[in-house]
Amino acid sequence: MLWVKAFHVIFMVTWFAGLFYLPRLFVYHAMSSDEISNERFKIMERKLYRFTTPSMLITVALGIWMLVDYAWSAYSHMGWLHAKLLLVTLLVGYHLYCGKLVEDFQQDRNRRTHRFYRWVNEIPVPILLLVVILVIVKPF
Repeated sequence: MLWVKAFHVIFMVTWFAGLFYLPRLFVYHAMSSDEISNERFKIMERKLYRFTTPSMLITVALGIWMLVDYAWSAYSHMGWLHAKLLLVTLLVGYHLYCGKLVEDFQQDRNRRTHRFYRWVNEIPVPILLLVVILVIVKPF
């Protein structure tokens, strides 16, 4: 089971790397004004999202594997785990929202400024901090 946990953490790191970088690309894309930059950012965003999505799926699948293997009933009374699962659910929603933004940029439908994307870029930071604290400290 330690191998599963190790790969869960590895794929979580690759998922977060994508979640940290993709909105930063949105910032630069929203600031670009020439067609060459616009097309370059479209390619970068699409490729990064396609790389990041399997990392998300593997992270979630390995997390479910650990839940099943450790017997959910043993953890069902642990509040930290429920909080972590809620945060992971929010993070999956954020990931899917980023996919919608990628699609908007692909179709030249972006109507947001770079300031909006600077704020969007910060969303995974508190989630990561809280998840790590919950898993390590187990406060509840």
